[in-house]
Amino acid sequence: MLFADSGLSDAQISVLLAIWSTTAVVFEVPSGAIADRFSRRGCLVASGVLQAFGYAAWVVFPSFWGFAAGFVLWGLGGTLTSGAFEALLYDGLAANGDEESYGRVNARVDTVELVAQVPVAVVATALFSFGGYQLAGWASVAMCLLSSVIALRFPEPERESSEEEGYLATLRTGLRESVPVKRAVIAVSLVFAIDAFEEYFTLLAQDWSVPTVWVPMATIGVPLMGAAGASLAGRLPWRGWVLFASGAVLLLAAVLAVPVAIVLLGLFYGLYRFVLVHVETDLQHRIDTDARATVTSVAGIGSEFVAFAVYAAWVLGSAVAVGVLVLVIAVVVSVRK
Repeated sequence: MLFADSGLSDAQISVLLAIWSTTAVVFEVPSGAIADRFSRRGCLVASGVLQAFGYAAWVVFPSFWGFAAGFVLWGLGGTLTSGAFEALLYDGLAANGDEESYGRVNARVDTVELVAQVPVAVVATALFSFGGYQLAGWASVAMCLLSSVIALRFPEPERESSEEEGYLATLRTGLRESVPVKRAVIAVSLVFAIDAFEEYFTLLAQDWSVPTVWVPMATIGVPLMGAAGASLAGRLPWRGWVLFASGAVLLLAAVLAVPVAIVLLGLFYGLYRFVLVHVETDLQHRIDTDARATVTSVAGIGSEFVAFAVYAAWVLGSAVAVGVLVLVIAVVVSVRK
């Protein structure tokens, strides 16, 4: 909404998101190797700081180039988190012999992350009402810095290979180990890329005649449905039809294009997050190397390439085109499963 209200067109907004993805494409795998060679916890700390600077750029320079600079900083921070967090979580569980519980714990992490968006939506509405984008922006900067402080307290198990191998050797190991688990890597790449569509949820609400000030509250149910889907993924097995169903529901919502269609948008997101937790968990269980963050980042870079298709779909046909893309991804993932 900040971009749209600053005078940017849908095409310009998609270009900004493409810049975000391009940054991730360039730095995703190298940052994963940094996490494997040095410190995964350190990567999480640096990520919050970079994202804070990115939001600050948006507030201070609310123009296309200011937004672009912010996305580059956010993209760099995102690559440091991608792979590093999953690897830190999995290895922390494995250090206690609890790696089999990764799927359940990962589902809980996703659930908490999504549920947290509910109080954030309430706070965002209040901040926007009292201080507009400026106040909401500086609050976002503060929260990112707070996340870095919290990350400093995360325990990090020692890894022998991280002390013995150099950076380039770690990078080569991660790339080499991605080949035996390529089916799981491809599944994560395709499914995770769909999450790029989440960036357009607020624009959809506006297009469906929801006043700007009420958009955060109107879409508050979407992350709750996503949290429900993620939570169920920790208890129910994989179902091949779920991703198909999510695409069909999204298409129906796009055709209706009225405020009540936000309910269907939430259902789509819940079904999608159910699938995402399953494919991410499957990949982590298949990785048998200390270059875990690098292998996970390979899946991440694949998702960024697919995300370009999501951005293009939005420009060419809005939510309808994205729904069709989800159905195509569902076919590919089901065949590979």
